Amino acid sequence: MLMKHVKSKLASVGLATIAIAAMTTLAAAADTIVVGGKNFTEQQVLSSITAQLLEAKGYSVDNRSGMGSVAVRQAMENGQIDVYWEYTGTSLITYNKVKEKLNAQQTYDKVKELDAKKGIVWLNPSNANDTYALAMRKAEADKLNIHTLSELAAHVNAKHDLTFASNAEFYARPDGLKPMEAAYGFKFERDHIKRMDSGLVYQALKNSDVDVGLVFATDGRIPAFDFVVLKDDKGYFPAYAICPVIRADVLKKHPDIGKLLNEVSAKLNDKAMATLNANVDVKKISVENVAKDFLKQNGLI
Repeated sequence: MLMKHVKSKLASVGLATIAIAAMTTLAAAADTIVVGGKNFTEQQVLSSITAQLLEAKGYSVDNRSGMGSVAVRQAMENGQIDVYWEYTGTSLITYNKVKEKLNAQQTYDKVKELDAKKGIVWLNPSNANDTYALAMRKAEADKLNIHTLSELAAHVNAKHDLTFASNAEFYARPDGLKPMEAAYGFKFERDHIKRMDSGLVYQALKNSDVDVGLVFATDGRIPAFDFVVLKDDKGYFPAYAICPVIRADVLKKHPDIGKLLNEVSAKLNDKAMATLNANVDVKKISVENVAKDFLKQNGLI
């Protein structure tokens, strides 16, 4: 009789656990989580990782990657996007207009504080720092003995013969081309600047259509195409740690999303991010498959 009672009790506990799990899944599915993302490979991969992870955990997801930097930020502030991956330096300078030079930890702390006032929560930062950088073909850099931005500045001032490829955003950003030139005391000739889509910069540099290109430090095409990143020897570029950001009201309602994205963040560093990017841009694997493989290999789904 006692054994029967125990079995009945255990059965009841088991059914209750199943019921709670089912209700949690239904609650997650009741809300559609809108995942945002910018319009380049790294962001598309991160958006897909986020979307696939949340879907695997029972959420209904609307993935809206492919937006401009300012557009995705405004969409979050307007409540049109719930979560996406942002860069600490971008928020510091572009969105919050902070001109003070800060180190990586100070940058994260500052944007976390400032964006909290706007209903945006910065989750745990990853160890991936996708800062802007200038790159050259390694053979050309070695030939001209240019390995730092100061050496690039000296060469440009003396020769005025190098062409530079940049995306339109960096050309006009407050932490972009003109302030960088001012910091290093040089200036590319106007007709030596080629503005193009970010993805085309790498191909133009590889094909010797330009001499210097704007790149992202975690881009897998840098080693694949035998480029060398010029050292930012004056520390001009701020830290651009990759970090998940989420609207405060969404996190309050679904705290488990924060835990899930922090788990993803813990798996990311420069090498991991460069590999993910290279799988798409060099090996031509689809964004969705690259994201799915990452989640499976890291035991996240």
